[in-house]
Formats: sequence, C-alpha cells, structure tokens
Amino acid sequence: MAKKKSQQRGPEDLGQKLLSRIEKSPVTQLVLAALFVAGIIACAASITTKTQIAVAVSAIVVFLALKRFNNIETIRVLYLILAAFLSVDYFYWRTFTTLGFNDLLSFSCAMILYLAELYGFVVYILSIFVNIDPLDRRPIPLSKEADAKPPTVDVMIPSYNEDSELLEVTLLSALQMDYPKDRFHVYLLDDGGTDQRCNSPDPVLAEKAKKRRVELQALCAKVGANYLTREKNVHAKAGNINSALQQTHGDLIMILDADHAPTADFLQNTVGWFIKDPKMFLVQTPHFFINPDPIEKNLQTFTQMPSENEMFYRVIQRGLDYWNAAFFCGSAAVLRRKYIMEIGGISGDTITEDAETALTMHARGYNSAYIAKPMISGLQPETLGGFIGQRVRWAQGMLQIFLLKNPLVLPGLTLPQRLCYFSSGFFWFFAYARLVFLLAPMCFLFFGLKIYNANFVDFAAYCLPHLFAVFMVSDFLFGHVRWSFVSELYELMQSVYTFPAMLKVLMNPRAPTFNVTAKGETLTQDFISPLARPFYLFLLLNLVAIGFGAGRLVWGNIGDRFPTTITMCWAAFNVFILLAAMGALLERRQRRASPRMPANIPARVRVGDKSYVATITDLSISGASIQIDAAYETIFRTDTKADFIVQGNNALSGEPFHFVVRNARSEGSLTNLGVQFQHKDLEELKRKVLLVNGSSDRWISFQTNREKRLGVTRSAFFLMSCGIRFSIEHFAHLMIESNVRQPSPAYHAGGRSSN
Repeated sequence: MAKKKSQQRGPEDLGQKLLSRIEKSPVTQLVLAALFVAGIIACAASITTKTQIAVAVSAIVVFLALKRFNNIETIRVLYLILAAFLSVDYFYWRTFTTLGFNDLLSFSCAMILYLAELYGFVVYILSIFVNIDPLDRRPIPLSKEADAKPPTVDVMIPSYNEDSELLEVTLLSALQMDYPKDRFHVYLLDDGGTDQRCNSPDPVLAEKAKKRRVELQALCAKVGANYLTREKNVHAKAGNINSALQQTHGDLIMILDADHAPTADFLQNTVGWFIKDPKMFLVQTPHFFINPDPIEKNLQTFTQMPSENEMFYRVIQRGLDYWNAAFFCGSAAVLRRKYIMEIGGISGDTITEDAETALTMHARGYNSAYIAKPMISGLQPETLGGFIGQRVRWAQGMLQIFLLKNPLVLPGLTLPQRLCYFSSGFFWFFAYARLVFLLAPMCFLFFGLKIYNANFVDFAAYCLPHLFAVFMVSDFLFGHVRWSFVSELYELMQSVYTFPAMLKVLMNPRAPTFNVTAKGETLTQDFISPLARPFYLFLLLNLVAIGFGAGRLVWGNIGDRFPTTITMCWAAFNVFILLAAMGALLERRQRRASPRMPANIPARVRVGDKSYVATITDLSISGASIQIDAAYETIFRTDTKADFIVQGNNALSGEPFHFVVRNARSEGSLTNLGVQFQHKDLEELKRKVLLVNGSSDRWISFQTNREKRLGVTRSAFFLMSCGIRFSIEHFAHLMIESNVRQPSPAYHAGGRSSN
C-alpha cells in the first residue's frame, strides 16, 4: 500500500514536499543564503559601473514596490534578500576597490574606517537573518478544570539596597497573581541583610544591614511573603538566587527584579508552555517601564515615541524566538528548576548571568519561548550616569560571554543559535564603530588623508544604494518600534563610556564586577550632566571640520571638491546627532518618585454626602488624576478627604479607595483633581496595588498608542527639531551655570536600585 501511494505521488507533490522541507530547515536556508551571497559576489566582480547603476536602480524600484507587501511572508523575505544584495554588492566593491595604498598614515586610517564599516555590515546582515520571520508566540492559558494542579512556582525577588516601600509594592503584586494560592510561594532574597554585612567590621554598615534585615522580615511577615538571606555576598545576583534554590522546591522559578511588579495574569500566560513542552527551560516576557529613560525624559519624547528598549523586546526577541534563541533577561521570566539545577544553578562566570545561563541551557538542547506581552512594570534609571552605568555592565557582560563562552564554537548549539548569540554579543562593539564614524571626517578635512578612494560615479553606483537599503530595512523591520536615527543617538551617547570599559574586558575578561543600577531617583532641579564634556569636544571638532571643508571648496583643488562635499555632509550628520545629544545631556528635574501612567478607568467619586461620575485619567502607586463630570465646587478644595469606587465589570468594583485632594482646577463643565492616596489598612493597599499594577491591558494600550511609523525623512526632522530646541536650552543653561558658578546638584537616590 505504501508503495502504491508513493507511485501515485506526482512531481508537484514532491516539489511541495521539498519546499516544505526547505522552509522548515534552518540549515538548508543558510546554505541557500550562502550560495546566494556567492552569486552576488560573482556578479559584482564581473559587471561594469554603468551596469551596476542600472542594476542598483532596478533593485531600488523593485525594493520600493515590495515594501507595500510587508505582511506577506514570501514578499518580506524577498525584500530583505534584495536589501542584502545591495549591501553585499557594495561591500565587495568597498573591499576590492577603495582600499588603495597612498601612504602609511592614510592607509592606517582607511583600515580603521573599513573595520568600522565591516562591523556595521556584519551586524546588518545578522539583523536581517535574526529578524527574517519574528515569531508571534501566543500564551497558552491554564484551564482551571484541566490543570487543577499546575506546576508549583517559587517567585524569587532578589534585593540588595532597595527601600521597603518599593519592595512592598512588588511583593503585593506578586502575591496577588492569578494562580492557585497553594501552588506558588513568594520569596524576598535579601542580599542587603546577609550575615557578612550584619557582621561587617564597619559598625555603620553592620547596623544598617541589621536594621534592614529586621525591617524586611517584618514586611514579609505582614504581607505573607517569605524572607531569605544568606551567609556571604558572593557572585552577586546569581549567587543570591542560587542560595535560594537550595532552600526552595518549586517546579518552576519566576524571577523578578525588585522594582518589577507583575500583572495578575503573568503566571496564567507563561506556565502553560512548560506543560506543553517538557524540554522548555525558559519563558521570557518583556521588560516594560513606567518611567522614561534619561534620554527620553530630557528630550521629552516618552509619550510620543516608542521607547529605546521596545526594538529589542517587541521585535528582536521574537526574531530570536523563531530560531529557538530567545534568551533570559534577568527578570520577568520563568525557568524550570530541574534543568537549571543540572548546571548548578544560575551561571555566574560573567556579570550578565542571565544571557550566560540561557546560552548554557540552549547548548544542552533545551528550548526557550518568548511571549511579547508586557506583564511587568519596572523602573529605568533617572540619570544619565545610572543609565550609562547599566549599559556599561551589559556591554562588558556580553563581551565576557563572547570571550569566555564564544557561541561560534560552544558545543551543542544549532547553527542559527550560534549566529543569533553571535549577533547579540557582537552588537556591543558599536562603541568602536560610532567613535570612528564621529572622528573620521577630520582625517580628510583637517589633514587631507585619503581614507576612502572613490570617484563620484562609483560612489553613486555602490554606496548610495547600500545606504538607501540600510535605512529602508531598518525602517521596514523596526520602524514601528524604533524611529530612524534614534539608534545613532543612543549608541553615540553610550560609546564614549562603553568603549574604554570594553577595552578593559579585552585585556582581562574576568575583571568586571557586578554593579547595582540606581532606580527611583528624584532630581530637585535641571542641571547639565557631568558626562557632557567629551560631547562638547566632538561637537566643536565636527563644526571646525565643516569650516575647514568650506575652505577646501573655495581654495582647494578642483579634484577634491567631491570628496570634500561628501565628507562635509558626513560631519554635518554628526553635528545633527550631537545636537540631539546636547539636549539629552541637560538633566531635567524629577520630583515624583512614583511615575504616573495613563489610565481610563470609570469611577464614582464620593465627597461628603455627594457622589460624582468620574474617570481616572492617570495613576501611580502614590496618587492619581481624576476627571469629574461636574463643574468646580468649593467642596473640591485642597486637602479635602474623599474616596472613589471603581465602576464596571471589575474585580475591584464596590470597594473604596481613599484619597486627599492636592490640587483642583476647573475646565468648563469638568473638574480635574490631583489626588494622593491614603489607604486605611493592608487590604486597601492590596487593592490599590492591584488597581495600579494588575492589568496587562493597560500596558498594552500605552504601547499601542505610541506605536507609529514615521518613516526615515519624518524621523530625521523630528530628531532634528528636538536637537535644535533642546541644545539651545542646554547652552543657555550652561551660560547661566557659568555666571552663577553653582555646582551641578546631586540627586536624591531614595534608596532604590535594581539589577
């Protein structure tokens, strides 16, 4: 019978089967891609410049036509392959045509620039590969009937020096997750109250640690969580978690940073994948932040533009998930204890223990999953110093992995996984490339060094189509979550400080130590960041270089006019990014430690014996804005005590939330109140925490409202307008500071930090 069926199968069926195998085989896809690239190189080596222009123009026309069909998978792949064609074609020409030897100094500078371009080319091609088909993995909800006894979960919240108010919110959010209460336990892992710190020879440190231990033990007893600490502070966060693993027994481990409050549906949306796939070791979810990072805050883009982290959490992790390479991000994740214990717990050879652990587990053949639904709300550093310190640690840790556990040679990984991990680690060399691109124009405009040998026709035939493809692909893949030129700004601001830190790792891969990132700081007034000085120098150099270029155009050789014009445009682009950096380096005051996020919650406000229809329009753990559907009355005056009841089909409906009015203003037939919560007891505090942090739909709505694609041109104008406006404010503030000669004010840390 089998033979008969085989005989009846026609060529068309065999072809479909072959295509199906190709589609499902990553290795086959890579082989075909390699053959495709080889074909491009063979073609590029044999065509004339005129033919190249015709090919490039034709490719761009097709490129633009295909962009309209982003949602069709086959068209999407063709679009990206065509983009790769234009870039591979350029880089072949760049390598074998433009690196002529003029003199030793010129050639040395030319090679430094070439290596920076090579970095960009490799990252670009890897990005196309990683994001060829991002996986939109859906949660598998737990059925209360079918899964009467789901896996047990130990929720672990590592802490070092965060204040008790912050920890209380995270603990209460975790304790109120929608999961059978006898199937999960919440643990606070206190590394600030270890025996080592309590017995420190420094009496101040010892007293502080003892006080902290007593305070957090009382907090855990009050809310119903478990307090754990350990003997010594070894191996930082990884050591803290591993110590807790020896004292707990749950099937699964959920890890949360101290400032990461989970929504009620977190476990409902993640545990199902462990039941479905016995080889699943990790389910990772996005890190969603309720406050702007320092660059967003200082440029005032938080509510207008997608956050910098959304490119990774909304696209790249989904792309990695397609190749079974989504990795652990340190928090907002669930891991299977059995498999983690096979490797002795969380890895600790590097300071990015999360990615290192995932790499080790993938090499053992286990699977990971990424669910792109925001189900935690966390805090970002408030100052550029905290932000840069965090990114320096990430850069050093990923470079450590690259050197100590290189994914290209680590046994057990599939080829796509190797490329994905290589991409994630190699990306952090952007510091080298950004600094080279920032300084390279001076080589020609100041000193006349020949760093890029090309005439106008060849440049137009090869380089311009490549640049067009790079910007279009970036917008195509990430435009809805990362506007054009935003990456240039963020990477430039990090490069000055990550580059020397990475050199230290190259010299001694085991040198970096784990540093905790400060969170929840408050800034009392505007001030210029202490990190600004190098950027003044870079801005001055590029402006002077443009002036030198203008002189070359007027008095220089006619033959140098083309390279001079191109290099001046390059320097002008650097100035454009540096002006935006100037705006971001003016730190804005931040007095509110609990960030307000938009809300749209129907409520009824009760003041005395009166009741009003109202809507809660924004919300934080400390207060809210309430819009009352009634004209202003004296009853709404400051310091009035009142409460509201949530309306609608809501688990919190019917229970009061007490508050005091801090300000009131009339807007026609409406009244807007700014209120401060004043909960009466622990039960009301629990309800408040659930109201503020319990709904993932609220975070999804905020993301969706910011998600819009501007395109390359509009993005450039947006960032340019921000740069001009806020750089003017920066230099005006600099003049005021110089006249007053007051030091930059310190910030109030508020005792909050996180990993």
